[in-house]
Amino acid sequence: MAKVIEINDPADPALDDFRDLSTADRRPDRPGGRGLVIAEGVVVVERLLASPYPVRGLLGVRRRIEALDLSDLDVPAYVTSAEVMASVVGFHLNRGVLAAADRAPAVSFEDLAARSQRLAVLEGVGDHENLGSIFRNAAALGVDGVVLGPGCSDPLYRRSVRVSMGHVLRVPFATTDEWPAALNMLRQKGYTVAALTPRPSALHLADAGLRGRRVAVLLGSEGPGLTDEAIDAADLAVRIPMSSGVDSLNVATAGAVAFYALL
Repeated sequence: MAKVIEINDPADPALDDFRDLSTADRRPDRPGGRGLVIAEGVVVVERLLASPYPVRGLLGVRRRIEALDLSDLDVPAYVTSAEVMASVVGFHLNRGVLAAADRAPAVSFEDLAARSQRLAVLEGVGDHENLGSIFRNAAALGVDGVVLGPGCSDPLYRRSVRVSMGHVLRVPFATTDEWPAALNMLRQKGYTVAALTPRPSALHLADAGLRGRRVAVLLGSEGPGLTDEAIDAADLAVRIPMSSGVDSLNVATAGAVAFYALL
């Protein structure tokens, strides 16, 4: 059972895991810094508690802490006021509760590819909100894992965790620097690599025959999309037919359409 501790001093070093969340060069969830995982709100904190990420502690107002099942935890749960929380984290937190955790051991690209049937493979997705949305869509639509290629942001950044509604903590992901050689490795493991692009020459998604196959959906950055190098390394290029005057969708939305087409 978590030990509930009332705390009223925002300078108390016990709260350092939650300090300066709005300060870019000091925030505890920076990969180059302490690299902690920060969850916000009851729903996301619950998903963190159920994940393989080792929880270090919680901070929240009493009613939010009491809304959580802490019976299986052996970490401190600090109860304080909304004003003290705001002083510690650097802004007013409407969701009223935070949890901090260490990172779980990384999954290798090879292991993730071997145990999956459907993958999302990302190139240059640097926007944290898009990244979080892709993970939420992947969890909802039966994607087994996410591969992060060059130019992708850290999916465990606080904003990505929040936007994903905590699903980034349950959908396994791996990174690869072998680019675009990683796509050939997927092909060798039996995947059809389908690059999603608005190019008029690409196959209509519905006509690509992807349903029921082992598929890796390749998604590119907002704006420029996939590089020519990545598209050329894929088995086929596919597009989502759209009404006249609209050339593309947000990458997370496009991913959701593609993931649904695989079900």
